[in-house]
Amino acid sequence: MHQLYEDCVALLQSLIRTPSLSREEAGTADLLEAFLRERGVEPHRHLNNVWAHNRHFDPAKPSILLNSHHDTVKPNPQYTRDPFEPVIADGRLYGLGSNDAGGCLVSLAGTFLHYNERRDLTHNLVLALSAEEEISGLNGIEALLPVLPPIEAGIVGEPTKMNLAVAEKGLMVLDCTSLGRAGHAAREEGDSALYKAMDDISWFRKYKFEKESPWLGPVKMSVTVIETENKAHNVVPAVCRYTVDVRVTDAYTHEEVLEIIRAGVLAEVRPRSMRMRATRIDDRHPLVVAGVSLGRLPYGSPTSSDKALMPFPALKCGPGDSARSHTADEFIYLEEIREGIAGYIAMLDRVILK
Repeated sequence: MHQLYEDCVALLQSLIRTPSLSREEAGTADLLEAFLRERGVEPHRHLNNVWAHNRHFDPAKPSILLNSHHDTVKPNPQYTRDPFEPVIADGRLYGLGSNDAGGCLVSLAGTFLHYNERRDLTHNLVLALSAEEEISGLNGIEALLPVLPPIEAGIVGEPTKMNLAVAEKGLMVLDCTSLGRAGHAAREEGDSALYKAMDDISWFRKYKFEKESPWLGPVKMSVTVIETENKAHNVVPAVCRYTVDVRVTDAYTHEEVLEIIRAGVLAEVRPRSMRMRATRIDDRHPLVVAGVSLGRLPYGSPTSSDKALMPFPALKCGPGDSARSHTADEFIYLEEIREGIAGYIAMLDRVILK
């Protein structure tokens, strides 16, 4: 187990040295392929996604997906360290993507290697190291899933302190357009699209959805951008556009939330995408039961991940702390990686061993 941990830390250091912004992950995909191949695993590549199944894969058995992502956001401008230089200090490994989600990714890779040669598993294991998670891109896990064997359930590696994100809010971004009539601001002319938008924005701020999720609470709506086409101060705006970030819970479908919003405001409302759905795994699912038996706490996550794109039960769980994600001088504790590998193995032992 110690060698497995050392290999995983070395892999994470190599990943940090190799820039892998979303849509630019070819270099880290190469590293991951080489890492698996050197350890006797036959990796497969689809775009910048790398995947593999256990050596004694049996199509008659159900498969569990072990997934995390190797793309990163751009470095926070407040970094005081080189984001691409992996530095170990005071038990921490610093570097871009170390916490989100490098620690999870290497821990899941180590877990997969731990089981790879075993013949006595009740399930197959499929390792998927995916791209474009940070931008919910079309060429990430969504493109990879049709290539994989049928999946019964999954573990999605994101920093949760190894607690169990059994539910996760979905995301729907709305582009709204209010229409008025232009006029001169000095006279009683025109019909301000901006004022109409302000009435709508007040509705978004005050409206309370009737149903709440036991794990995720209420649907949350935030107006985050507003603009008109005006360049001059003396023109009543005929068009005002604004953007709404909607965090949908498992109490509603995206379609239901959209219908309520369209009935509540005057603007034309267009969703950018309906892909990022709210998800929930049953409290009685074997993965959840196994995690709870190990003392891990179930909770509802306000942030979205590739879990939203999976049409099967999935548990979000991994080493690290979500509060460190996307921050300057990002880091993960080395002990968290060690505990991540051990924690994943202990959980899966309760599910896939006879």
